[in-house]
Amino acid sequence: MVAMAALQSSFTSLSISSNSFLGQPFSPLPLCSPLVKSTQTPGSIVAKLKRWERKKCKPNSLPVLQKMHVKLGDTVKVISGHDKDKVGEITEIIKHNSKVVIREINLKTKHVKSRSEDEPGQIVKIEAPIHSSNVMLYSKDQKVASRVGHKTLDNGKRVRYLIKTGEIIDSAENWKKAVKEREKTTEAVAVAS
Repeated sequence: MVAMAALQSSFTSLSISSNSFLGQPFSPLPLCSPLVKSTQTPGSIVAKLKRWERKKCKPNSLPVLQKMHVKLGDTVKVISGHDKDKVGEITEIIKHNSKVVIREINLKTKHVKSRSEDEPGQIVKIEAPIHSSNVMLYSKDQKVASRVGHKTLDNGKRVRYLIKTGEIIDSAENWKKAVKEREKTTEAVAVAS
């Protein structure tokens, strides 16, 4: 009882008016707040791409394809990355992101699940693509990598050649050989699956 009386006397000694709270004006909250419509319209969500992810697009929203200095069947040397200084032949070209697949280079392991109970799972090595800027054309005869140049022959045909050696890359035999090898690999894949 004594404690209760002491507490009541301490409250009465405080001079807090109903209009202030510790020296600040006090405004009572209304019991019912009026309904207010938001004047802000919800903004559309815009996905902002990173600078290196942006691609120039045509009016039909397809990306602008960049011309590559290499073609299917070319012998190239890797000039940067994990497989630097390795030489191989291009087996596939991916135009929309300027990448190439080179035979037996940039091998990655892929774990394949079993499709049926009889067939076991396996670990397969596959050739991953490399950006075309990381490869240079290579001369097998003189064993040198070189930049590519373009020139027009006497018969009016425009061909690519190696600047260091002068060796012409584009010839009918090279193209036929590349097409035949590609057909063989597609047949081998079809038979395997």
